[in-house]
Order: sequence, then C-alpha cells, then structure tokens
Amino acid sequence: MKWRKVMALVMAFSIMGGTVISAESAKDQVKLIINGEVSKDGAVVIDGKTYVPIRDFNGIVSFDPSGGKVVFDQPNVHMFLFKGDTVFGNVNKGNKVKFNVFSQIDTLKADISGVKVAITDPAGNVKDIQSQDISGAQKDNFWFRTNDFTYDFKTAGNYRVGFYIKESKDSSYTLVSEKVITAIN
Repeated sequence: MKWRKVMALVMAFSIMGGTVISAESAKDQVKLIINGEVSKDGAVVIDGKTYVPIRDFNGIVSFDPSGGKVVFDQPNVHMFLFKGDTVFGNVNKGNKVKFNVFSQIDTLKADISGVKVAITDPAGNVKDIQSQDISGAQKDNFWFRTNDFTYDFKTAGNYRVGFYIKESKDSSYTLVSEKVITAIN
C-alpha cells in the first residue's frame, strides 16, 4: 500500500516537472522576421544562442545523417525583367504587360534537376511563368530566360517574381531569389 502512495507522488511530481520544463522552453520562443515577413516557425533561444529554421532563408537545405551535417546552398541569382528591350520594375495598375525574365545563376554548389520562374500577386496567388528541366548534374554558372509572358496587374501592390530550383525530379521547388514589380495607381 505504501509503495502505491510513493508511486503516485513520483508520478505527480513528474507531471509537474514536465509542465515546468515545457513552460520554460516556450518562454524562449521568439518571433522571427525575415525581410519584413514573419516566419511561421519563429526562433528559439537556448542558453543565450538563437536558433532559426534554415529553410526560411530561401536556399537549398539538405541533411547528411551519416556525416551529421546540414548543408545550405543559396546561389547568387540576378534577375532582370524585360518589356521588349527595356528593363522595368513598375507598372500601372490594371495594365496587361508582356514581359520576360532573364536570370543569371552562379555559385550553385548543389546538383539540381530543374528551375522555375513564377509570379505571386499581392494576395499570395502564384502563377507559374515557365519551368525547365536541367539535364546533367551540377550547373554552377548558367543563364535562364523565359519566353514572353503576358500578365494582368489587376490590383495595386507588390508582385514578387521568384526564381525556384528543384534538386531532384521527385522534390518540390525551392525559392532562392525574388524580384519585385510594383503596380501603382
């Protein structure tokens, strides 16, 4: 009978201790803002060091469990938006604009299987502009230009043109760079 009381007390203190530990770690959760956007995962402070989710930094992330390492690759991507032969960055709201995107990519260390350019409107709706499979393994310095694409800038605001990379045929695309087109009144 006595051991049951001891066991009940041990269980009660274990539950209370777990609650205190859980509350303590939640206290160290901090808001993470990257380029004005709030990260959904946030960051954590442990022993005075801040840990952030690396996938939120627009790059290719891979984990090598045998080597115990995380590899992050973010190539340089320079994007230029062309209406005909003219570079642009602003449009008038309500205009349909025919344009293409020229991207120059360098310092890519990861092997990739495809690239994509897409545009995201101010409401968050995404429209693919063009994608292409990349044959061969690693491409550390290459160019990608889309065909002409007509887009209707219906509302005022920032439209983000994103450059995406896909590591393998089975993986999803990862955003690695953005350029903004501002639709003004």
